[in-house]
Amino acid sequence: MYKFLLTSAVVFMFLGGSPSAGQVSGVVALLNLETGEQIERLLSNRESGVSPIIGVSRLLSHDQILKLYQGRGFAPLWLDGWQLKPGSLVLLANLRDAGAHGLCGDDYLLVQLEGLIGLQEDFARNNLPMAPQNRAVLDLFLSQAFLTFASHMVEGQVDPNLAHVDWRARQRKADLIKLLVYALDKERIPQVLEGLYPPHEEYRNLVKALAQYQKLSALGGWPVIPSGPTIQPGDRDRRVRKLKDLLQTTGDLVMTVDTGPLYDQETIDAVMKFQARHGLVDDGVIGSKTLAALNIRVEDRIRQIELNLERWRWMPKSFGKRHILVNVADFKLTVIENGETVLQMPVIVGTQYRKTPVFSAKMTYLEFAPYWTVPPTILREDKLPIIKRNPHYLEEKHFRIVSMRDEETFIDPEEVDWQNTEPENFPGLLRMEPGPWNPLGRVKFMFPNRFNVYLHDTNEFYLFDNNVMSFSSGCIRVERPNELAYYLLEEELGAERLEELLSASEPEQVSIQPMPVHIQYWTAWVDQEGLVNFRQDVYFRDLDLEVALTNPAYRVMEQLQASVGRKPAE
Repeated sequence: MYKFLLTSAVVFMFLGGSPSAGQVSGVVALLNLETGEQIERLLSNRESGVSPIIGVSRLLSHDQILKLYQGRGFAPLWLDGWQLKPGSLVLLANLRDAGAHGLCGDDYLLVQLEGLIGLQEDFARNNLPMAPQNRAVLDLFLSQAFLTFASHMVEGQVDPNLAHVDWRARQRKADLIKLLVYALDKERIPQVLEGLYPPHEEYRNLVKALAQYQKLSALGGWPVIPSGPTIQPGDRDRRVRKLKDLLQTTGDLVMTVDTGPLYDQETIDAVMKFQARHGLVDDGVIGSKTLAALNIRVEDRIRQIELNLERWRWMPKSFGKRHILVNVADFKLTVIENGETVLQMPVIVGTQYRKTPVFSAKMTYLEFAPYWTVPPTILREDKLPIIKRNPHYLEEKHFRIVSMRDEETFIDPEEVDWQNTEPENFPGLLRMEPGPWNPLGRVKFMFPNRFNVYLHDTNEFYLFDNNVMSFSSGCIRVERPNELAYYLLEEELGAERLEELLSASEPEQVSIQPMPVHIQYWTAWVDQEGLVNFRQDVYFRDLDLEVALTNPAYRVMEQLQASVGRKPAE
């Protein structure tokens, strides 16, 4: 009966006849049944491959897809009879735009979907269905593409905790199966897809910057400036013409009068603008560092933007209406209220050997006139070797050894056998007294975390005169701690009480309303003036991420595949 109904209806359609509503409904039901049977067969026999025509040997996120279709009796999700539901074309449009977000359409079966949907549309124009297996493959691939794309948008392409040993991300989470079912059942694919993208304005601005640099790449990029002696303001140099061309391409120079090889004031100002947005000393002098930054290819800048877009996909939905953000790569702390910057200052971060980690926590108190308890790593690698050579070092530098059992009990250094003392049997905690000699300065800002990292004052302000400020042992030194303390506490305590605390000689803790602190690592962003900024990859974390993105062991969907303990079909 069904076969007869299908044949009759198709003949009527092909000949331009008018089948009854019942006949059409019956055809749609039968086509859906056929498609469902093929979907069940393909999902049940994973090792056989999906389709020799399409050439894809396996379905990523197979177990999610199996769960999805089992719950719906293997009925197709995206097809209704021989017609595609409108949401499928909306999904396809988003996948076509994946490159605008630094993503690759190949990860979402874009080529295969383009071919299948083109074939399906050819058949549908003649009111004819594709072969059942092709309909099943198309439906499965659309589901896979949605789940993979959604996963990448919500959590990123790679797991940051695997890509970096000192990176803890508070990623967004979503039940993608429920989300897909809701989107299809309620016909809200456009709204659901829009909700997948990171909601931050910074992400959207970086997407615009990526489009700008992709356009520059399509137009041939910018010229290479030949090596040579430093170019000083007022010099005449044959390379200046190419320099002007480059700066015009990047938007740093709007040249009004061509002054030839003269390094004139207009070009100097443009170079200073370029230097500032690349984290260089903005003195207008074109030395080796500025020349190196000028000669970084546009394609490399594109990749740098793409890597930072990936980091934004690791971010939580909200940082908090009021929060502190530290960009380690920019050596800068910013206090933000309702999207507006209210305070900003330079910071000193960890060295390449003792990197400042990436994480989020909540600041809960400030400690004035703090002790400095030497961390185990610094004790082992720095302090103990010095003490063994000079036991008087402790007294000279205002250190005391505090009993681990009782902070009020001190151990006499004269009674310690230093030559036989190792980090493992150190007699107590090595602690420095408060004072101008203390590396924590007058105040530290505490947000308890597993890394024992915090913000603090410093007694080495000369370090802020450097352009690259990675000198600490992991904690973060702030240039203007008093301003930050006033911002956090003046309204509550008043200026007079704060001055007392900042000049105190004995430690005192003061609680504050919990405030989110986000320690992040951005090497590309768009500032409030709309200028694209780049920074040096001081910790080689861009390189780590690049490796992770090209290594299946780190990719989220591959991890999901491995987590079920099955080998993909060869």
